[in-house]
Amino acid sequence: MIKKLSRRQFLKIASATAAGATFTRFDPRLLALAQGDLPFEIAPEAVNPLNMPENTQAEGVFFEGGFGRAYIDFAADIFAKVHPGSSMSVEGIQRVGERLRPRFIAGEPPDVIDNSGAGALDTAALVAEGELLDLAPLFAAPALDTPGKTFADTLFPGSQASGVFDGVQRYVNIAYTVFGAWYSKTLFEEKGWTYPTTWDEMLALSETIKADGIAPWTYQGKYPYYMVFGLLEPLVYKLAGGDAVWKKVDNLEDGAWEQPEILQALQMMQQLHSNDFIMAGTEALTHTESQAEWLQNKAAFIPSGTWLENEMRSVTPEGFDMVVGAIPATDPARASWMTAAAGEPYMVPTNGKNPEAGMEFIRVLLSKESAKFFAREVSAIMPVIGGTEGIEVSAATQSALDLVAAAGENIFSPPMFGTWYSDLNTEVGNSTGALMTGQIEPEEFIERVQGVANDVKEDPDIVKYTR
Repeated sequence: MIKKLSRRQFLKIASATAAGATFTRFDPRLLALAQGDLPFEIAPEAVNPLNMPENTQAEGVFFEGGFGRAYIDFAADIFAKVHPGSSMSVEGIQRVGERLRPRFIAGEPPDVIDNSGAGALDTAALVAEGELLDLAPLFAAPALDTPGKTFADTLFPGSQASGVFDGVQRYVNIAYTVFGAWYSKTLFEEKGWTYPTTWDEMLALSETIKADGIAPWTYQGKYPYYMVFGLLEPLVYKLAGGDAVWKKVDNLEDGAWEQPEILQALQMMQQLHSNDFIMAGTEALTHTESQAEWLQNKAAFIPSGTWLENEMRSVTPEGFDMVVGAIPATDPARASWMTAAAGEPYMVPTNGKNPEAGMEFIRVLLSKESAKFFAREVSAIMPVIGGTEGIEVSAATQSALDLVAAAGENIFSPPMFGTWYSDLNTEVGNSTGALMTGQIEPEEFIERVQGVANDVKEDPDIVKYTR
């Protein structure tokens, strides 16, 4: 659980006001900036603290998914203006692992990578093979546009914990994602439906929705792991009253998947299938296809993170007014508990041609100016203090901020097993898909997943991590 990010802290850092900087000495590289190419000043020590060589032509390869690529292009433009004569190429791709694994094997990876989406690179394996740079110099470097602060100082507390392996920062999370069940506020107001706070209320409302001719639920059928972070993980947190269950799973403790809270959560999820609450044909749909159906009000709820709005922006009907709700709990006192995390991991390969440029691009990307663009144009949140300062956000983003405020200190990060152990992550996703289509029972889910967890634990070639 992210104890450091209380409601008061979150509201403070989301609205923090930065003081302006003044130049204390002349630096030739500031000439273009002084002419108004950038909307902020840069202190001399913050221009090139990572000692990137002049006239560097660097290469960036990025997952192009729900957040699009405009924010990356924006950061690349700032990068070029801060460093005249240098540039960062921007290539957006899908299936990052398939595309880039051969380049790592050949010793020719890009300079910076966004390792996200289906088919991402196995991060733990890259760490074990020494393929990812230690980012300590980046975290100690001066922030681009927050005078007197280091890069690390400007990030939400706890937001970069998942990128630490054995005490070393190996990647940087650039998006603060709130997870939950998404629905149309407009539809609910028209129908007189109230978002449920308890699981029993969710089941009762689903019956009402079904009787109205609308499927209560859909999900990203071909990528069933959406139901893992969307339902399974928050349900277990709420049932267990904290982080203990998922911590045992992450640490590969014997029988960790056999804990009763996991079985109960799986049984609750199974109710959606057994009560015919899932839209017909869901299992055959991609993430965007199922989300498009949901946008046509063919289903009331869909699990996702705060990237959803931007991912579907071009096909969202006017007036749909999407918002997110916390997953209902069995205990009403835990209804506001939620999962949120910084994600979208950016990493710098050790063997890239321009590692300093890779780190510098991340420093630029997580500047306050870039974060404002992200909030305004992508309707999403970067884990940057003051990153929503002066920005009027969308209803979707505001609903996510409201959830964070309501949850206070009861905000939980997704467990780490999916990042640390790719085989285990794959089996959890596959078994979730089988559960939600009635192919297996919760007990078989546990048997299958626990079996893979045992194999991972016993394999001496797999590097183990604990928390």
